[in-house]
Amino acid sequence: MKYQGQFKPKHPDKYIGNPTNIMYRSGWELSVMFWCDKKDNVVAWCSEDIQVPYLCPTDNKIHRYFVDFLIKFKSGKIVLVELKPAYQCQKPVMKTKKPGRRFANQVFAYTKNQAKWKAAKQFAESKGWEFTVWTEHTLNELNIARVGKYAKAI
Repeated sequence: MKYQGQFKPKHPDKYIGNPTNIMYRSGWELSVMFWCDKKDNVVAWCSEDIQVPYLCPTDNKIHRYFVDFLIKFKSGKIVLVELKPAYQCQKPVMKTKKPGRRFANQVFAYTKNQAKWKAAKQFAESKGWEFTVWTEHTLNELNIARVGKYAKAI
């Protein structure tokens, strides 16, 4: 099943930006979009509209990080949310004496993500917002079902 496409909200007034051009790149993103669109306590949201500059330690250059979601709740709380599998949030562990390309790629991705998330946290705090990373465990805790094209909040 393909997990890329355009999301059409039932409540376009809740979307910050152009509600006719909301793209998702994973089943998790699609599920969160349905959840934001449906939940009464979410008053506004956007996807990949917030960009945060960060210094990447792997090449020592400034890059732009597009955070997956900005979600504004009825309480006034605003949260920047990044979606990642739980294993990508853990420091890679070398399982053999001779690490290969896969381990090197995991270390590279982990290092880059840590730099992005540090910058996003500082950016969010400077605005009085929060930054968090949601994993599959978070999605389960929030009862956000991942059912692809027909994703819905339970």
